[in-house]
Amino acid sequence: MKQKVTELHFYLHDVVSGPHPTNIPIATANSTATSPTFFGLIAAMDDLLTVGPTRNSTTVGRAQGLFGSTSLDEIGFHMTFNIVFTAGKYNGSTLSLAGHNPFLDEFRELPVVGGSGVFRLARGTALLDTVSYNMTSGDAIVEYDIMVLHY
Repeated sequence: MKQKVTELHFYLHDVVSGPHPTNIPIATANSTATSPTFFGLIAAMDDLLTVGPTRNSTTVGRAQGLFGSTSLDEIGFHMTFNIVFTAGKYNGSTLSLAGHNPFLDEFRELPVVGGSGVFRLARGTALLDTVSYNMTSGDAIVEYDIMVLHY
């Protein structure tokens, strides 16, 4: 089979506040509450992915997985999650990402480590840019630019 290159662009909506959060803590250490970096927090996410930066933009899928706060010096998460496409030509396919996300850095990069469906044997990179982050609520919108090689 011939290798393909696909470029993807979408926005992730991470909601921590309100009655329907998409990011919830599932475990914390005793010291997490006093840590400036949330060290020891483990959370589950099921975040909406859209074409544009607003929540009412066209939905392309969900980002589903786990992350943990793993840095004593910065707000940095180890993230392991799947991008599950629920619409369009990639509907039913997934991309798997895993890596370090220094959340307060303007630009970050996560490796694409696998995929399924259209993205079988995927590898690549996801460039992340925070569009908005509400320090009070914890809600964030993150832009994803992904370059993926697959068969």
